Amino acid sequence: MKKALLIFFIVSIGISLQNLQAQSFPEMDASPMDLVMARPDKKSPPFARVIYSRPQKKGRVIYGDIVPYGKVWRTGANEATELDVYVPMTVGNTTLKPGTYTLYTIPEEDNWTVIINSDTNVWGAYSYKKEKDVLRITVPVKDAAAPIESLSMIFRTDDKGTVLMIGWDNEYVEIPFKKV
Repeated sequence: MKKALLIFFIVSIGISLQNLQAQSFPEMDASPMDLVMARPDKKSPPFARVIYSRPQKKGRVIYGDIVPYGKVWRTGANEATELDVYVPMTVGNTTLKPGTYTLYTIPEEDNWTVIINSDTNVWGAYSYKKEKDVLRITVPVKDAAAPIESLSMIFRTDDKGTVLMIGWDNEYVEIPFKKV
């Protein structure tokens, strides 16, 4: 009986190990999702966040090719970029109420049009609806100090407010936010 139980145990382990080896890990997303939070310090609650997917440069020409000039861009990959605002904030001359928005941009060589839109949970910019725009501002393009391989976003907060920096390839833009 002990011998039969031992054989059964060894065979069971062998089958289990074979099944573990036979399973493959799903392919990872080529443009992984990321999240950035705006807060005065690490202990304070956030007042805004952005959820976006990070495409890679991979030696490609980005602006004017992968991201065409003069067209609405989802400002990332996959789903359109989501902006969550937790307190009233101004961007340009417009006050945003707390809520969820979609962040689009229209890149040009010297400046970008930044669009904050009330239509949410959308894929890319394919279903962009201009009539849902909450605000549009134009911001200048700046040269990055070094090439940026992955689309990157970060909030920089100081005593004047918060700036959302969006950088990729050899350039970046800054979108100014201020708490009301």
